[in-house]
Amino acid sequence: MSTTASVIDVAARAGVSLGTVSNVLNRPERVAPATRERVLKAIQELDFVRNEAARQLRAGRSRTVGLVVLDIGNPFFTDLAAGAEAAAVEAGLSVVLCNTNDDVERERHHLTQLQEQRPYGILITPVGAKTPAIESLRKMGTPVVLVDRGSSRRQCSVSVNDRVGGELAVNHLVTLGHRRIGFVGGPVGIKQVSERLSGARTAMEATGFAEDALQVVESPNLTVASGRAAGTELLALSERRRPTAVFCANDLLALGLLQELTRNGVEVPSEMAIVGYDDIDFAAAAAVPLTSVRQPRSQLGQAAMELLVEEATDPDGHRHRQVVFEPELIVRESTQPDLRRA
Repeated sequence: MSTTASVIDVAARAGVSLGTVSNVLNRPERVAPATRERVLKAIQELDFVRNEAARQLRAGRSRTVGLVVLDIGNPFFTDLAAGAEAAAVEAGLSVVLCNTNDDVERERHHLTQLQEQRPYGILITPVGAKTPAIESLRKMGTPVVLVDRGSSRRQCSVSVNDRVGGELAVNHLVTLGHRRIGFVGGPVGIKQVSERLSGARTAMEATGFAEDALQVVESPNLTVASGRAAGTELLALSERRRPTAVFCANDLLALGLLQELTRNGVEVPSEMAIVGYDDIDFAAAAAVPLTSVRQPRSQLGQAAMELLVEEATDPDGHRHRQVVFEPELIVRESTQPDLRRA
């Protein structure tokens, strides 16, 4: 029966102290190159694997970061996670991805499980405005950074200026001559959605239209299926009342709307223009490439992870920061001037 090599075995094989082996594993810059090479050779010869769980227990926390997102089925969060993971690897950390599916109870479950594992820190896009478990983690000394969500100065956050994004989308449509403009998105309780809607309304008001001039179709969630359902609702309107252009709160909704319009023989953009949000890869690859408001998805994840590492490595000297990125409008074939000028 084979036995697992221990630190004692490595020290004996290399002819060094236990402290030297520990330094090679944890602080290699403190060990002379020749000695370090001797220890590494012993580790290889003995197939030594250190007990990470025991090391983490002594340290009081793991080298694992929890990344809690609303919907892993949304490519926006996939790209965000890729950026966070890249920064984590640079810092010698690993990432555990948790999907709340926009559900408060699932969010509570994931945060409870992560808390028990003594994580290095948590990156989270919260479901609601208040998440008591976050405060509990912070009281334990666990760094928490909000992602794709702004915050007060009490904690770090990384977000995008969604009001500006909404204004960019609707200003673009107004400039093209559209006057009957719709908004598809929801639930409006999601802060990102409400901010984008607010920006859209601001843009409408700036043109001299009333605040309620924007036709709002609130969707139950931000999925392709909800986009198709919104398309059915819009097509049920009389041609005189139907929007000539629609701003969707994300690209999945926009893709669903595009599918439903195409299925019913409504041409995009000549009969209805569409603007999405996020600029996921599928936006450019759609049957009618989507105009979309681009968010720096990977940069959001990377910046959030870097803030978390800063706080974890220097909790006393760290100062919370709220990083806000500016969105960018990417114009493609799904928008064109309204030749009807209703």
